[in-house]
Amino acid sequence: MTLTIFLSSLFGLMVLGMPIAFALMLTGVALMVHLDFFDAQLVAQNMLSGADNYPLMAVPFFILAGELMNAGGISQRIINLAVSLVGHIRGGLGFVTIGASVLLASLSGSAIADTAALATLLIPMMRDHGYPVPRSAGLIASGGIIAPIIPPSMPFIIFGVTTNTSISGLFMAGIVPGLLMGLGLVFAWMFVVRDMNVTLQPRASGRQRVKAVIDGVWALLLPIIILGGLRGGLFTPTEAAVVAAVYSLVVAIFVYRQVKLPDLVPLLVKASRTTATVMFLCAAALVSSYMVTLADLPQQMNELLHPLLDQPKLLMAAIALLLLAVGTVMDLTPTILVLGPVLTPLAAAAGIDPTYFGVMFVLIGTLGLIHPPVCTVLNVVCGVARISLESATRGIWPFLLTYMVLIALFIAVPEIITVPAHLVR
Repeated sequence: MTLTIFLSSLFGLMVLGMPIAFALMLTGVALMVHLDFFDAQLVAQNMLSGADNYPLMAVPFFILAGELMNAGGISQRIINLAVSLVGHIRGGLGFVTIGASVLLASLSGSAIADTAALATLLIPMMRDHGYPVPRSAGLIASGGIIAPIIPPSMPFIIFGVTTNTSISGLFMAGIVPGLLMGLGLVFAWMFVVRDMNVTLQPRASGRQRVKAVIDGVWALLLPIIILGGLRGGLFTPTEAAVVAAVYSLVVAIFVYRQVKLPDLVPLLVKASRTTATVMFLCAAALVSSYMVTLADLPQQMNELLHPLLDQPKLLMAAIALLLLAVGTVMDLTPTILVLGPVLTPLAAAAGIDPTYFGVMFVLIGTLGLIHPPVCTVLNVVCGVARISLESATRGIWPFLLTYMVLIALFIAVPEIITVPAHLVR
């Protein structure tokens, strides 16, 4: 009965068009009323505790770092570097998109920020060189969702805080699957580019390539600093976010000189608005999360899926299907906040490695960012490319199918994620 009230309240409020943060808060209130101990002070205390969390301080700093990278020319130089190296081969701009997606993912950790930067710079280039715009949009959106997997990743931070999973462990475990996502896109693009009649980019000279490398070296140093600092124990993920923001600020103002002091105010305002949205979601989610724990919903889920507890791979496949279904109606962050606390204890009971489960949870959840109807990332590309969502959806299917194959592979062979993760810890 409690599980029914939780699900019907949450999805009922969402169907009515209520913002997800308020839906989460009122779902917690509905459970309080059902359990007959409603207390407005308890709601306020949980909301305050939801935002007052040290690891979550990484979120605003990574958001600010992403804004500074885009405004300060760091993203532009990453793309220029990729163009100079592979832009001249057949389908080269597609490979540029994939390479730049992986590199940008190691800088900002935000799918929307990376996708917006890639789409703004690459869609006009791909259109001018004869690439089908829907297919180009699909590739850019697919590359954009690598950002939540390769560290630093804001979804990993939120998942780690919500489920008490090691954020550093999630960061290290995300490296190999993120790189495999990029490799999978390479093979998918090689398949779809065969029938395209496109204009080749001129081959960059050796001097141009050296110049692009030198110009982009400041951008390339950031992931080395972050991952090296985390691996060497020099700073925590939260401190890494501060390092990323300060480094991006220094490079944008003093090295590339594309951000002036007056430009900082609108950048800070934009980052603050995004931060406020995410933090309010986290605050409201703790109300429902607290009630989920108090109502013992994880135990009810255990009883419901008990026949699968002895079959971890089968259970992981069932959870994957659930997350894919939820991804059609809910964005990634709310999915983590709502289902993370419910499903993580279930995975632990089945003996599934918590770090592996966290990576798989976020990876499967990211697919909701590129398939309708929610598809936040795909909508960003549609807005930049000025095409319909229907056209972009037709263009994305080869890459979406590639990701589905990868997920099936990770479920069948979890060691692909767990072994490298343990080696780099």
